Amino acid sequence: MKKFKVVVNGEPYEVQVEELASTPSLVVHANPVAQAAPAPVSTQAKVVAPKEAARPQAAPEKPKAQAVQGAGTVTAPMPGNINDVKVAVGDRVNAGDGLLILEAMKMENEITAPIAGTVKEVCVQKGQTVQNGDLLVIIA
Repeated sequence: MKKFKVVVNGEPYEVQVEELASTPSLVVHANPVAQAAPAPVSTQAKVVAPKEAARPQAAPEKPKAQAVQGAGTVTAPMPGNINDVKVAVGDRVNAGDGLLILEAMKMENEITAPIAGTVKEVCVQKGQTVQNGDLLVIIA
């Protein structure tokens, strides 16, 4: 039996190689070591490394409910805070009119109407925090 030091996936191991008389392949038993340098390993060697503990995976994030995107649907282009709501349900607006002020990263961004129409629903209020894609206003 021969001893070798090998590195597998960046982890050093001390291995003992046993040659089997009936087959030309080798079976290798590996034990972790504190420090090791890579050593040549036969291409016919089989390395049996200790199993790593399974890494816990983060639970998949639930998909966020989003409004159907339409010409009169206004969503948050970025996360931030609503500093001012300039419209109310029933107000008539023209394309480009300011609907609300969204503060993001210490900058105030005016969110404007994409189309002319009547405000059907205002889904946010002053002081509210919103995320990218959250529904803000519906215009019909």
